[in-house]
Amino acid sequence: MSQLLEVSGISVTFDGFRAINNLSFNIGPAELRAIIGPNGAGKTTFMDIVTGKTRPDEGKVLWGDMSRNLVGLNEARIAQEGIGRKFQKPTVFEDQTVEENLMMALQNNRNAFSVMFWKPADVDMTRVAELAAEIGLANDLRRKSGELSHGQKQWLEIGMLLAQEPKLLLVDEPAAGMTPEERAKTTDILVEAAKTRAVVVVEHDMEFVRRLGCKVTVLHEGSVLAEGSLDHVTANQEVIDVYLGR
Repeated sequence: MSQLLEVSGISVTFDGFRAINNLSFNIGPAELRAIIGPNGAGKTTFMDIVTGKTRPDEGKVLWGDMSRNLVGLNEARIAQEGIGRKFQKPTVFEDQTVEENLMMALQNNRNAFSVMFWKPADVDMTRVAELAAEIGLANDLRRKSGELSHGQKQWLEIGMLLAQEPKLLLVDEPAAGMTPEERAKTTDILVEAAKTRAVVVVEHDMEFVRRLGCKVTVLHEGSVLAEGSLDHVTANQEVIDVYLGR
């Protein structure tokens, strides 16, 4: 099976602390993957490296059919390659409506010249409606984004990333601060998105990870400690000792 992303022998040290230690693993083209592990395990640093925010001391991040090495490319270039990242805190334009936020995200997908003369076409309106339906905000298109609940803002931001048609979506702790209903809906959104692209979810909430029903990678001290189904990794004695037993 071809790999979309292959992290190979990545290490990075900050002020003498080895945050990532010879990390290697693969993500397939349309795969949902959860990454778990204790604080300081390297989960956020891994995402920073893939998105070009942090440059590793050694190793490669190989991307796509051509296995291009992303290490050394800047964040904007990596985003253009088709890697989208969702941070913990939602960043939506609060004064704009849901529809306007989604439309801007669609527009961002085009080059600067075409944006100057850009007017939404029917195909754009259709796409915005599809995205809104996918993220559960079909009835909220005219609402100002600032009026949305925390969970709805998170969905809108996922929708804005999906508008840019990423091949890989990195999502950081989506369940944090959500109601149980919102968490369930977020699971559905991510599972659906992963049918057509790779989605990697960093999460602390084990119930949320269980509902995703996907392969889990456990990081510890910057390396892969275990990998497999949630039941498989949570039965692993090392995982229990370093992560679950606390």
